[in-house]
Amino acid sequence: MRDPYEILGVARNADQNEIKRAFRRLAKKLHPDANKDDPKAQDKFAELNSAHEILSDPEKRGQYDRGEIDAEGKPRGFEGFPGGGGGFNRGAHRGPQGETIFESFSFGPEGMRRSGHGPHEAGGFDDVIADILGGLGGRGRARAGAGGGEMPRGGDIEISVPVPLERVIEGGPVKVHLPNGRTVEVKIPAKVAEGHRMRMKGQGEPSPFGGAPGDAYVVVAYAPHRHFRVEGTDLRTDVPLSLADAVLGGKVRVPTLGGDVELSVPAHTNSGRTFRLRGKGLPKADGSSGDLLATMRIMLPDTSDEELEALLRRRREDTA
Repeated sequence: MRDPYEILGVARNADQNEIKRAFRRLAKKLHPDANKDDPKAQDKFAELNSAHEILSDPEKRGQYDRGEIDAEGKPRGFEGFPGGGGGFNRGAHRGPQGETIFESFSFGPEGMRRSGHGPHEAGGFDDVIADILGGLGGRGRARAGAGGGEMPRGGDIEISVPVPLERVIEGGPVKVHLPNGRTVEVKIPAKVAEGHRMRMKGQGEPSPFGGAPGDAYVVVAYAPHRHFRVEGTDLRTDVPLSLADAVLGGKVRVPTLGGDVELSVPAHTNSGRTFRLRGKGLPKADGSSGDLLATMRIMLPDTSDEELEALLRRRREDTA
């Protein structure tokens, strides 16, 4: 068998992400269901899987790099098991009691079958194969699990749901539109942070092989608000300030997600001055809350005020 690095087309110092990407790309290209006219398709796919089995397992990869095992995962000088049935070996391993643990795959009328002898399981392999076969439009059937008795499940999906900021604080129901056209109601917990995920079991993608459907994960997103601008877990808002309150000081009402509060503004407050209302922002992951930043904006009367205008004229003349 060829060098696993050569088969996957990766450098010897490639990381696990590079190896995974190379395997997925080549598996979709070489899978027998996508190459039904190629009599060597099964052999090529078997060779690819054997290479991935070595390089995706850090322990086996280290053994191969040190020359302790060959490209088939067998100890150097190991004669191997008798072949048969058109299957391909995924390597031999030693269990805690020294027993040989062996797995193989074979192709038949029902597609790919996996058989195992011993407790060893290669983590993540079935998920990768299910993903590959799903990408082929369901043209193949894959058995997963010991003895090939369980069909691969469907894929998981994420659904980002814009939640009004008030609902984020109070909690309550929101509507979720599923890819299958259904609309369901999901209860959002109170004081939930953006990015919070809620699992809806069995509401994900269907399995192309007749297995269980995947899950849907509802992800909380903050919906735009007419009064507030979101800055991380802080909120910003503009508050109208009368000219009299700006000069003399006074109390203004500031909107928050929990209702209006009263803020004392000192005399000689300029437009643009910002006040921080602690804990009136959005929930944080640790259970605390951000702040509300209220910026004063001086507002002139909607109608003409002759007394005010006369006062300001005199003021201008005195300072000229």
